[in-house]
Amino acid sequence: MNVDLTGKTALITGATGQLGRVMARTLGECGANIIIHYHGNEGKANELKQEIESLGRRSMIVRADITQFDEIMSMKDRVLEQFDAVDIVIANAVIQYEWKSVLEQPIEDYSSQVDSCVMQSVFLAKTFVPSMIERKAGRIIGINSECSMQNAPGQSAYVAGKRGMDGVYRVLAKEIGEHQITVNQIAPGWTISENDRLNNTEVSEGYSQTVPLRRRGSDQEIANVVAFIASDLASFITGAYIPVSGGNVMPAI
Repeated sequence: MNVDLTGKTALITGATGQLGRVMARTLGECGANIIIHYHGNEGKANELKQEIESLGRRSMIVRADITQFDEIMSMKDRVLEQFDAVDIVIANAVIQYEWKSVLEQPIEDYSSQVDSCVMQSVFLAKTFVPSMIERKAGRIIGINSECSMQNAPGQSAYVAGKRGMDGVYRVLAKEIGEHQITVNQIAPGWTISENDRLNNTEVSEGYSQTVPLRRRGSDQEIANVVAFIASDLASFITGAYIPVSGGNVMPAI
């Protein structure tokens, strides 16, 4: 049994980021054509495009501010000039900021998290779901976080955005499920990335002691779950919030 995405086209927002680039490579290795969204890192976008094309897949790069509806709509128009349709939409981009306590966190950081988590999800759905409904097929995948369940000090703006995103995805799953479109969220733990490998910061004993598997997960382990959820193997999974955190958070029934 293989994860086969041959003939599918996937859009990954924030594809040049630490997790996004591994998702792009992994879905490409599974057979998908990849639309690489970026906001500021054009160099990495072009590098990633070459990697995907070296796998024998089609790829294109698109720049857009994912907090602006008109830019996402424009992105779709550019994509449809080269691809017939977008089968898989992965909302991975998020605005980075310095975490502080509720009393110290600047107000604009709350707005940025709502814009990049909640509104991005809404804009992507409004832009790409109608054609999925016509085709009676599609995958919407949001990258959430274990922080949504942790609610630890300093996480308030991030948690506010991600928990709002969770609500949108759960409702959307119920609204469009009849069209055989699945809507799911992947919630990584504190993940080892390329930056960690470059800086030798993969090990964090304090964090790992809180994780039942006693280690941090890798970016590849996150991408593997994304690829599975994007595939036909996960055709009867929708409305799920799936932690990939080594058991550090466990949704209850």
